[in-house]
Formats: sequence, structure tokens, C-alpha cells
Amino acid sequence: MVLLHVLFEHAVGYALLALKEVEEISLLLPQVEECVLNLGKFHNIVRLVAFCPFSSSQVALENANAVSEGVVHEDLRLLLETHLPPKKKKVLLGVGDPKIGAAIQEELGYNCQTGGVIAEILRGVRLHFHNLVKGLTDLSACKAQLGLGHSYSRAKVKFNVNRVDNMIIQSISLLDQLDKDINTFSMRVREWYGYHFPELVKIINDNATYCRLAQFIGNRKELNEEKLEKLEELTMDAAKAKAILDASRSSMGMDISAIDLINIESFSSRVVSLSEYRQSLHTYLRSKMSQVAPSLSALIGEAVGARLIAHAGSLTNLAKYPASTVQILGAEKALFRALKTRGNTPKYGLIFHSTFIGRAAAKNKGRISRYLANKCSIASRIDCFSEVPTSVFGEKLREQVEERLSFYETGEIPRKNLDVMKEAMVQAEEAAAEITRKLEKQEKKRLKKEKKRLAAIALASSENSSALEECEETSERPKKKKKQKPQEALQENGMEDPSVSFSKPKKKKSFSKEELVSSDLEETAGTGSLPKRKKSFPKEETVTDPDESENKTVPKKKRKLSKEEPLSSGPEEAAASKSSGSKKKKKLRKLSQES
Repeated sequence: MVLLHVLFEHAVGYALLALKEVEEISLLLPQVEECVLNLGKFHNIVRLVAFCPFSSSQVALENANAVSEGVVHEDLRLLLETHLPPKKKKVLLGVGDPKIGAAIQEELGYNCQTGGVIAEILRGVRLHFHNLVKGLTDLSACKAQLGLGHSYSRAKVKFNVNRVDNMIIQSISLLDQLDKDINTFSMRVREWYGYHFPELVKIINDNATYCRLAQFIGNRKELNEEKLEKLEELTMDAAKAKAILDASRSSMGMDISAIDLINIESFSSRVVSLSEYRQSLHTYLRSKMSQVAPSLSALIGEAVGARLIAHAGSLTNLAKYPASTVQILGAEKALFRALKTRGNTPKYGLIFHSTFIGRAAAKNKGRISRYLANKCSIASRIDCFSEVPTSVFGEKLREQVEERLSFYETGEIPRKNLDVMKEAMVQAEEAAAEITRKLEKQEKKRLKKEKKRLAAIALASSENSSALEECEETSERPKKKKKQKPQEALQENGMEDPSVSFSKPKKKKSFSKEELVSSDLEETAGTGSLPKRKKSFPKEETVTDPDESENKTVPKKKRKLSKEEPLSSGPEEAAASKSSGSKKKKKLRKLSQES
């Protein structure tokens, strides 16, 4: 009897399943094929022994990478050693991937089998897996598979933004289009301005310079010796500037109106701006080629290398082409026409624009184009698949093409390719180390700047919080001072608190005139520190001198509190005011009884 176990790898974890014991595994095939689609029948054949879920998506990605590379992960090792029977000879483990099966058999010693009935069982397990594992739904299993698939693909596809060749394809296409447009517009300016100044066409051949001069000169009759210096700056030649000045004085051109000159100048300015943009675009193309394909650009030039990449579709496609395809790349029409008419096939395509083929003799053009295509194919593969691209190999390959060109002309034997490549390997390693060192320095500088920026942000936030706290404290302090200032001012002036002063008159509003007079007398007597003599004052004086009494009652409102009476606040002040009021009432009653 053979005990068959099946290992199933899923995005959520490893599952180990056991099948019913049979004498031969092949006998299970018809039963499995019948019950794969029926869950109840499938449960009778297959049962779940163990399930090891992944703790996180990172762990799932690590296990997926290990399985794809045929490596036994520690999680898988622990699952198999824990749940498989100890007698390894009687156990047969079914796996879906032969790589991981060979690795398990080599490291753990279990017999592994793939294909046949194992594939059918795994198909059924894949279909009913969310029913075999408790707590797992079909939706969650699908989400886990989608997330793991995205992360696995992202890890496998190494994408470098700085090595995108799409920008090169667009740049070289735009550069070619700009060349055509600038030539067309320059010819239009030559024809248009030639009616007024036809001699300028023969003196100046460059299109951009002609447009600048047409924009600067305008009406040829206004050209004089004062503008000679500016003409020399534009033409970069004193003889040409002098010739332009002489031709303007004896020109056969027709007169032109001001509005026509304005239109010619505006159109010339557009052509000049286009030519300037063309130069900046060419600089951008050179920088991108030095990043993406430095060896190819060092060998054949930036423009020709970019055209090869654009015609192939990408640098990867160009690296896949053989040297014979690279040689005739761009001459497909001539090739098929030659094959159709049984004529001579073309010797070169886009690489004809390189300087090497132009320098070679007519009889050696085919040879040098074949040799150059071979070196271009090597350079494109180096650029495509090297981790740190350098221009060392391109320079060495260029030296080889130069030596071969001189060999065709003089017969000097060139160096062997093996020796050149050994030198290139040494220099490339040094250049790669230098580049990595520079990148590390840049990364350190970037990290330092980031730390400084974060520290500055933290400091600014702390300062803002402290400033807010200080503002809150300062906003609270003036409120306290406002409450204290009136009291202090009143104490200095010998006056009473307004709350106290306003409470006393309200109590004394019901007093009679005689009582008010007697209370005034008491207060005046109190100032002399003789409170008991208040009773000895005769009533006639208070009555006979009403003016004085009135004069005394008026300052009473101003002088509510003497210096001897302390300021009080809160309930104590109210209690003191009540007690003083009751004493005064008693004294007034006594005075009224005596009178």
C-alpha cells in the first residue's frame, strides 16, 4: 500500500493533503477524474492534513520566489517534517513543479512525483480549496492571489526610469521632423527676403544664420558702418560682414514696405527659435543616449545609435537582432526588391550615416559595414544587459573599427579581440566601481539633506508650539492685570472699590436729611481720630450752616473710603460693608433720640 500526500502552494499558504491508500497510484486516476467537479465525492478521496498560512504578504512573496527558483523555504521544510510520516520510504509526495520536487527529494529524502494523477488532484484542490480550508472564502482567496501576483511581477520586472528608451525614440523622431521643417521654413525666408536683398543668399549658406541676419538687417538701406560689429558677431566672420555691407549698398533688390518687413522679421524669429530648440533637443538626446546606451553611442554616435533603437522599436529588440539584420536595418525595401528581382542585396542601411563607411574606400565599404554591424550588435547587448552601463566597451570597440579601417588601407595587423576585451573588462570594473562610489555619495548627501529638512521641520513645529504657548500666557496675563490695576489705582488715590462705593449709596437712599447731616458730621469727626466727640456737636450748627453741610455731602461721593480702610474683595468685603452700615444706623438712631 502506498500513502500519497499532495503539496499545494497557494497565495495564502501551504496545504498538505492526503489521499486514500491504494495499491497503485494509477488506479486513482479514473476516480479522481469522475469526482473532481463534485465536492462531496472529492472529499471522500482527498482530506486536508495540514495548512500553514503565511503571516504577511512579504513572507508570501519570499515563498513564491523560493518555489519558482526551486528552493525549499524554511516554512515548507517545517510543514513537511512536522506532518509527513517518519517512514520516508512508504510516503509518496505529489508536487506540481518538478523543480521544487527535485529539491525536496534531495534535501528531505521524500519521493516526489509530478504529472498524471497528481495534476488532476491539484486541479480539484485548486477548484475546491476555499471549501477545504475553514475560514477561507473564495473572495479572500482571489484577493490574495491578485496581490501576490502583482508583487511577484513587480519584483521580477526590474524597471529603471533612467534607462527608458521610449524618450530616445520620440526625441530622434522629433529631431528629424524639426530638420525637415527648419529647412522648409528657411527656404521660404530666403525666397521672401530675397526680393529685397538677393545678394545675401550667395554670401550666407547656413539657414539659421540667414534668418538671424534677415531679422537683424530689415531694410538694407538702413545698414551702415555702425552695425558692422553686430554683423561680425552674427556671421562669425569679418570678411562676410564686410561683404554684406558692400552688397547692401549696391543691391539690385526691390524696395519693400514696412508691413512686409514686419512679417518677414516675425517669421524669421520663429525659424530662429525652432533652430535653437533643435540644438537643445540634440543636447537632451545626447544625455539620454549616454544614460541608456553609452557603448552604442560611443561606437557609432548618438544620432545613428538613436535611429537604430527607434527603427528596432527598443534597445532590447536591437540587442536580439543578429549582426546581419543590424547591417541592413533601414534598407528593407531595397532588400526585398533585390530578392524579388534577384539583384544585388544592399550592403548597409542606417549605419551608412556613420563616419566609418564614408571614410572607407569603395571596394571596402561592404567589409567595413559588416564589421561595424557586428560591433554594434555587441555594444547594444552590453548596454541592454549590463547593470552599470559604461562607455568603456564602446570606446574599445571603436578603436577596433579604426584599426580594421587602417588595416584595409595600409595592411597594419589589428589587435586580437580577446586582448582588447580583457583590457575593456578591467577598465569597465574600475569605471563601475567609480560610478557606484559616486552614487553612494549622492545617496549619502540626499539622506543628510533629508535629515536636515526633517530636523528643521521638527524645530519649526516646536518653535510654533512654544510661540503659541507664550501667546496664550501673554493673553492670560493682561486679564489679571486689568483686574488688579483699578484696585491698585484706588489704593494709591485713597479711594474705595467701585463695587463697595456703589453698594453704600443704595442703602443710604432712604435716609432723611437730618440723618445725612449727622453722618457727615460723624465722618468729619472720624478724620480727626476722635469718634466719640461726634455726639457733642450741636444740632444748630448743622442746621444753621446748610451750605457747609451741602458742601460736605458733595465730596462724600468722591471720598468713599479713607486711607485707613483697607481694600477687600469677595465675601469679606461684603461682610465688612454690612457691619459698617449697621454701626452707622445704630449711631444715627442714638443721635435722633438725643435730639
